[in-house]
Amino acid sequence: MRGVETKVQGIRHQIFREVARMAYEGDAPSDIIEELPYKIIPGETGTYRNNVFLERAIVGERLRLAMGMPSRSAAAHAPVSQGIEEADKAETYYTPPLINVIKFACNACPEKRVYVTDGCQGCLSHPCEEVCPKKAIHLEKFNGRSVIDQEKCIKCGRCVEACSYNAIIIQERPCAAACGMDAISSDENGKADIDYDKCVSCGQCLVNCPFGAISDKSQIYQLGRALRNGEEVYAAVAPAFVGQFGPKSTFGKLRSALKDLGFADVVEVAIGADLCAVQEAEDFVREVPEELPFMGTSCCPAWSVMAKKQFPQQAKCISMALTPMTLTARYIKSKKPGVKVAFFGPCAAKKLEAMRRTVRSEVDFVLTFEELDGIFDAKGIDPETMPEDTSETLEPTRDGRNFAVSGGVAASVVNVIQSKYPDREVKVTSAEGLRDCRKMMMLAKAGKYNGYLLEGMACPGGCVAGAGTMQPIRKSQTAVNQFANKAKEKVCTEPEYIVELDNLIY
Repeated sequence: MRGVETKVQGIRHQIFREVARMAYEGDAPSDIIEELPYKIIPGETGTYRNNVFLERAIVGERLRLAMGMPSRSAAAHAPVSQGIEEADKAETYYTPPLINVIKFACNACPEKRVYVTDGCQGCLSHPCEEVCPKKAIHLEKFNGRSVIDQEKCIKCGRCVEACSYNAIIIQERPCAAACGMDAISSDENGKADIDYDKCVSCGQCLVNCPFGAISDKSQIYQLGRALRNGEEVYAAVAPAFVGQFGPKSTFGKLRSALKDLGFADVVEVAIGADLCAVQEAEDFVREVPEELPFMGTSCCPAWSVMAKKQFPQQAKCISMALTPMTLTARYIKSKKPGVKVAFFGPCAAKKLEAMRRTVRSEVDFVLTFEELDGIFDAKGIDPETMPEDTSETLEPTRDGRNFAVSGGVAASVVNVIQSKYPDREVKVTSAEGLRDCRKMMMLAKAGKYNGYLLEGMACPGGCVAGAGTMQPIRKSQTAVNQFANKAKEKVCTEPEYIVELDNLIY
């Protein structure tokens, strides 16, 4: 749950902070990483699981993943630093799988069950028994309470609806319930298992596991080393940044904070969103419906990968426009050849997007806002208290900034089309959350959305609900809208830098 500082978020923050500190201080990582589990989990008694050794083992696994290294799950007795030389290379990109289940942290939650709670009053009518199509409910003789035979139960939920006391509930493994791809099942030990042929690395399982048993890889260490070594790195900040580092943290203050970390400068990725909207608008006008029956937006990597994986015959209908992250990185490097670009955003799936051959030369590091917060802590920087950086910078449009919220991408593309082709009618439909995105694609496949622009967002609420965000989703949506409305220019066709588009889509 974003915006609530749970113990899981606290542990993640500690991990990110310590990895960043290790990178900046330049100590031998093989020595330090073996000591860190004892620093993070001190003493002789477990803090969270009443087993200090298990807690340290889990912390060790998190440390490895935070340095971009593979999980030790298959060799739990190996040292934490095993293979650390791979993380200490000058350039280390993400390698799949990005999202990992730490098996010995998993609670082996039941996949799905219908459960009678202590709220059952043993009532006289017993409607739960009457509506059960499989006669899976019987009554205890001594108190009249309902009991469910799990072998007969088909989990239809009719008894749940029938109970006047709400005493019957459906329990589902939280990570599986959050997975819109149905990619999570149980292994032979009942632990969560990810089917990577289905997984699109959206990270929703990560933020919904209450045991903190799922974690993704990070480039905190590699980025910290690059900055420490004096490399020229530009920070590209996704539109969802608004409010992530405190209500008083403006873009100018965040820019100051990032420069204090060692970045050469900071650019809003909403600039790339402006460019993306114009490219998608031109493609839509040219291709729909003459060449393509419909067009799906491109900016959400989890949505676009899902659509292409599960609907291969319609894959060409998903826009081939470059994403805002890639366009921003290309723009920066076109003006500053030889620099590196670090993207900071709300999305776990962007980490694997940066691994694509067409993107890898543009985007050097991808980190989430949550990971950046750990870096700030390691360096003792509070963005809210930083001075406002008022130096000249490119300002994106309202529509570009609104890419971060559900509906914002489609609205931006439509506004471009209406400004350039006022007689062109554009029909739009959208979905947020991968389950609804799949339903939308099924209807599109059936011909229900011919001539439409489809906006897909893997995270319910849009990018502001990504796995790497830290504040409540609705609060983020409001903050992004307010910041977007302050932009001097509204439609993505208005800024002068739009003329650079043809040079960036080579």
